[in-house]
Amino acid sequence: MRKLFIIISLILTVGYVSAQNMTQSPFSRYAYGLLDDNIPNTYRSMGGVGVGMRSNKVICSIQPASFTACDSMTFMFDVAASVGWNRYQDFAGRRNKGTGNLEYLSLQFPIWRQHIAMAAGVMPYSSVGYEINQVDSISLPDYDAIYSYLGEGGLSQVFVGLSFNICDWVALGANMYYMFGESTNSRTVSFAQAGLSSASQVSYMRVNSLRFRYGLQVFHTFGDHSFVLGGIFENKQKLNSTYNVLETSLLDTITTYPNDQHPNPFEMPMIFGGGISYSWANRLTVAFDYTRDCMSKARYFDQVGSLNDRNRYAIGVEYRHNPTGQRYVDHVMWRIGCKILDNYATQLSNVKNVTVSFGVGLPLRNVGTVFNASVEYTHNGTKSFLEENTIRLTINAAIAENWFFKRRL
Repeated sequence: MRKLFIIISLILTVGYVSAQNMTQSPFSRYAYGLLDDNIPNTYRSMGGVGVGMRSNKVICSIQPASFTACDSMTFMFDVAASVGWNRYQDFAGRRNKGTGNLEYLSLQFPIWRQHIAMAAGVMPYSSVGYEINQVDSISLPDYDAIYSYLGEGGLSQVFVGLSFNICDWVALGANMYYMFGESTNSRTVSFAQAGLSSASQVSYMRVNSLRFRYGLQVFHTFGDHSFVLGGIFENKQKLNSTYNVLETSLLDTITTYPNDQHPNPFEMPMIFGGGISYSWANRLTVAFDYTRDCMSKARYFDQVGSLNDRNRYAIGVEYRHNPTGQRYVDHVMWRIGCKILDNYATQLSNVKNVTVSFGVGLPLRNVGTVFNASVEYTHNGTKSFLEENTIRLTINAAIAENWFFKRRL
């Protein structure tokens, strides 16, 4: 009961921190903000693969069919935190920002031997955080207008997943997500000269919604060679939300997008993806993923086609020198990967997001716990528009304990 109380407290803490994210990116101004791929830190250092991965040391929430890979006697618990350094460059110059986040918390445990397993956790879905100020001159007469853009908040999600093996080489799974949170975006124009009034527009979005994901994995081992082929699918679903826009001027404050006239104007897109991985002698693993968020087919402000499809390509490699070696360094896991991601906002149609990552896994002796660290370098944007370069360090502890072992006197 004490362990369960600690876990529930941590889940509530991570849920609160996720809702109060520390994102500082001008790219989060568009659409729903920056979307999180919800990749466990172990696989972030491999470029963000996961759809075709199975491991008894990783809780891979993006692929619900992978939960049955857990040990039948082990309870797993994974928590991650990150720090980031961001540099932005545009026509106004360069700026540096630092961020920090508690990334996610997840747990996993078997229900019936190796046949049925369950996982749960809390993690972000999207994040909004930016502050932009721009000064422009207006002639006839000569006024200096100050344009200010401010955004904060984001959407979080709690998930519960169930997986089962229908035979020795096929697994199915499903996740249910409860999405919650709110984001605020404001625009203000003011003047440096006295006697001129300002005007502002503030939009509020609040979400309280459910969505579902389904997963399939086919896996087999031939001697020292192991293969996993996986797929995921989410159907297009209504996003239960409220959205209001308030415009304030010298005369009055009015609601220009009342929610009672536009109920639930948003939809979650259909998502599908596939992944494949190959492992040799528990030493070398190579994996590739492709996922597609069909944003262009989902409603956004009651219109279809307002967003772009979001394609994500990821490839990664993990190497361990000798799993049965006597030296500790033989068991250390080295990882490297790359990811290419499309920006889904129409304002960023021609902007690619490229990430290069590497990391290390440090197992503890005589236990199943592994500490992982990943470093990601991300380039987003263009020099002609806005360029963002980010370095993010993420550390997680994947803790494994034998909770279901019956001790004999």
